[in-house]
Amino acid sequence: MHEEQIKQFILSDLIKDGSATELENDENLIDSGVVDSLGIMKLVAFLEKSFKVAVSDDEILLDNFETIDAISGFLSSKTA
Repeated sequence: MHEEQIKQFILSDLIKDGSATELENDENLIDSGVVDSLGIMKLVAFLEKSFKVAVSDDEILLDNFETIDAISGFLSSKTA
C-alpha cells in the first residue's frame, strides 16, 4: 500500500552515495546498513509528515523498521 513511497524516500533521502537503486520489500534495511539510528529518526519524521500519523517513542522499535514491508505494516496499523 505505502511501500513505493517508503522505498522512494529511502532511496532518495537515506542512501546518499547512490550505491543502491533498488530495494526489495523484504530486505533487512538495518542489517544491510541502509538504515541506521539516524535513518530511523528520519523515517519517523517522513511517516509523520507524509501520512499524518504520530509515532510515539515506545513504537520506535527495530521490528517496525527492519524492512519496507515492516514499515508499511506498522504504518497500516497506525492508519487503520
